[in-house]
Amino acid sequence: MSDLWYKDAIFYELHVKAFQDANGDGIGDFRGLIERLDYVQDLGVTCLWLLPFYPSPLRDDGYDIADYCDIAPAYGSMADFEAFLREAHRRGLRVIADLVVNHTSDQHPWFQEARRDPASPKRDYYVWSADDKQYR
Repeated sequence: MSDLWYKDAIFYELHVKAFQDANGDGIGDFRGLIERLDYVQDLGVTCLWLLPFYPSPLRDDGYDIADYCDIAPAYGSMADFEAFLREAHRRGLRVIADLVVNHTSDQHPWFQEARRDPASPKRDYYVWSADDKQYR
């Protein structure tokens, strides 16, 4: 398998919450995405690009990640995500995740620790300012 697979890939970017709802709550989820993988494959797609699906307060459409190691409960469980990956791979579909590492939610444990303890090594992960003009 070539390391340059992405050069010829046909990407389909999607937000799990807006794609397919399997449980009827009005929010797309990984089970719904599994149900639609044949459709995606029939389009000729070779790679799914998932927008953030991690726990988040959703003040920035999921880009304000509160936990990099879990799945937003509305989208399903880690087991649902793993089932989705298995089904996608079974169809020859690659999956990439939009991973936002340049900032976190203020609810992320790193931020909470840094805010609580000025001596925390995680304090350097963030830019601290007394007002909203100093960052410019």
